[in-house]
Amino acid sequence: MLIIDCRESDSIDKALKKYKKKFEKSGVLKQLRKRKAYIKPSVRRRTVKLKAAYRQKMMSKYL
Repeated sequence: MLIIDCRESDSIDKALKKYKKKFEKSGVLKQLRKRKAYIKPSVRRRTVKLKAAYRQKMMSKYL
C-alpha cells in the first residue's frame, strides 16, 4: 500500500502527482504485466541473449 504524505496546503493535483511517481517507482504495474503470462526460463534466457547480441551489434557500428 502506498502512503502519500501531503499537507493541507497542498493541492489535489500535487498529491496525485506524488502518488503517480511513487506508484511508478514501486514497480507494481511492471510486475503485474510480467505475471500476466508465464514465460519458460529457457525462452527468457534466449530473449536476453538475443537482445544482448543485438545491442552489441548496434554498438559495434558506432565504434
